[in-house]
Amino acid sequence: MKTKTYFKYFLLSSIFISTSSIQAKEKKPVSSTPTPAPVPAALPKYKVETSLGNIVIELNSEKAPLTTANFKAYADKHSFDNTIFHRVIPGFMIQGGGMNKDMKEVSTLPPVKNEAKNGLKNLRGTLAMARTSDPHSATIQFFINLKDNSFLDYTPQSDGYAVFGKVVEGMDTVDKVAKVKTSSKGFHDDVPVEPIFIKTVTPVK
Repeated sequence: MKTKTYFKYFLLSSIFISTSSIQAKEKKPVSSTPTPAPVPAALPKYKVETSLGNIVIELNSEKAPLTTANFKAYADKHSFDNTIFHRVIPGFMIQGGGMNKDMKEVSTLPPVKNEAKNGLKNLRGTLAMARTSDPHSATIQFFINLKDNSFLDYTPQSDGYAVFGKVVEGMDTVDKVAKVKTSSKGFHDDVPVEPIFIKTVTPVK
């Protein structure tokens, strides 16, 4: 009887020890160093060289991927070169990128889908796409807001104008453009008397 009891005790002890050994082997040390958060990719920047100075813009490729790709395509093709700011309204916005000094429209790519629902607002210094009454008609022309223009934002009642970037340097140049003398030219109003050229648009490395 004593031998049987001893054997049972020995068997249970062996099982306990071997199970504990497995748990000890499986236990991994906990690192005290937190895993660093992934660094978000830098948003693309472009330098807009004008006849009144330079403007550096940052495009929001995260919230306006289609519009950013559209702008990049035109910049890469040098489609903006020697276009003008053809519409200047102080206290509102300056518009350009799609006409030459003779007020002729430059060739364009197919229209881009309106991304005005992206949550970006038409605040002072932001870039948005110009378009016709068709919400998905924007091609090459863009504008820079001179003040907060909330009435241009998307709402359930309005398709809005898609914001896709902002000025990060050279807002003083934007304000210079806003102060030039304007008049009518053909069917167009608010045209600068002296052309304000967009010499070129190039990526900032």
